[in-house]
Amino acid sequence: MDGKTGEKLALKREVGLLGAVALVAGTMIGSGIFISPQFVLRDVGSPGASLLIWLLCGLLAMMGALCFAELGTLFRESGGEFIYVLRIYGKPPAFLVAFTFTLVVKPSGMAATALSFAQYILGPFYSECPPPEVVVKCTAVACLLLVATINVLSVRLSMSIQVLFLTAKLMALFIILVGGMVILAQGHTGSFRDAFGGTRLEVNLIGIALYQGLWCYAGWYNLNYVIEELKQPEVNLPRAVMIAIPMVTVLYLLVNVSYLAAMTPQELVSSSAVAVTWGNKVLGSWGVVMSVAAALSAFGSLNGTFFSGGRVCFVAAREGHMPDILAMAHVRRLTPSPALIFTTAIALLVLIPGDFQSIINFFSFTAWFFYGITVSGLLYLKVKKPELPRPYKVPIVIPILVLIAAIFLVLAPVIDDPQIEYLYVTLFILSGIIIYVPFIHYKLCPGLLDRLTVLLQLFLEVAPADKNL
Repeated sequence: MDGKTGEKLALKREVGLLGAVALVAGTMIGSGIFISPQFVLRDVGSPGASLLIWLLCGLLAMMGALCFAELGTLFRESGGEFIYVLRIYGKPPAFLVAFTFTLVVKPSGMAATALSFAQYILGPFYSECPPPEVVVKCTAVACLLLVATINVLSVRLSMSIQVLFLTAKLMALFIILVGGMVILAQGHTGSFRDAFGGTRLEVNLIGIALYQGLWCYAGWYNLNYVIEELKQPEVNLPRAVMIAIPMVTVLYLLVNVSYLAAMTPQELVSSSAVAVTWGNKVLGSWGVVMSVAAALSAFGSLNGTFFSGGRVCFVAAREGHMPDILAMAHVRRLTPSPALIFTTAIALLVLIPGDFQSIINFFSFTAWFFYGITVSGLLYLKVKKPELPRPYKVPIVIPILVLIAAIFLVLAPVIDDPQIEYLYVTLFILSGIIIYVPFIHYKLCPGLLDRLTVLLQLFLEVAPADKNL
């Protein structure tokens, strides 16, 4: 209860269609498009195949988002995969989703984005050599703390920053597009001759290339985490993804064409920061603009990831799968500040030992494992419970294709070249059962955290928040 008004505390619906589009597109357009193209090209071996990977990733993101749109209008609760698995499969699988997303998937995405922000923002100061690792990580820590503070203070401030930074990053991509058109008009088409020469068809390499591409589309699911804060979700949820994802896909394809017009495939693969290399070749002394633009893009993406990521922890706690304090909101600002603070702390822990490449691979492997489970739940509902009211429906072939893709993405990296790290990730996911059985199912030590919860409530000025349906 809100002690001042006597009304129940709930998060407000402050995200309209523009904010929804900005949350999806602004999170998707992060640092990835400024970094990942060289890794995609390296893994598949040819410009033509790399462009197909980017197109395939966009189609997969679109199909996944449409599946989630049906689930989101069917279950109008925040929390994304957690809430859908909970409502369809029950508590034990849902706890594994909450456990893994709270401790691995969301913090890993935040840490990787913060690292890329740090690398780009420091680039102009270390033009002759890579910046020292300790400086990169300290800068990433400062970035994480700044974004966390913004999201704790105000939903409206966070959304305003999201819209502002989306505008800035679209302007940066527009510069790359125009530069690419000029270069192509001058006849620099060497990268596109024999476009599929040297294509590599190993299953694990295609899987890793898809991981790198899909990392750049990460965010297609963001609105499902904040449905209780979305105005008219039955209308704005599908509409926002139908606007944002095709726009981002077209932009990504054209930006890659521009990169390949300015650089040979060999130059692109050997670049440590492809957007900066492009800027130096095309803009000359103004090339530093690309480094700043990539940093701003990463910051905007991190803001969107924070906004949605903290809601998984918040909803899981509200359903009794996390400590009660994480299901509380600030009594005046109406932000889930304890969940955001907790998520920030985990992201900082992930950041300390992590590197960009390994974080992305394990993030993608884990995320697509649960996306597959979630979409299989949609298929189950379509077959077994067709009578459920659905304001928005997708043809059944779409979740079938997404499920096939998810199975491929989980198995591909371990088919040709098994790595022990993927086994560790799988064991970590399953280890959640050790926590679930005694503490969630049997509710051992129910009062263990009560005193700490009361102290944190007073210190953080938070109170339990109800659903906003």
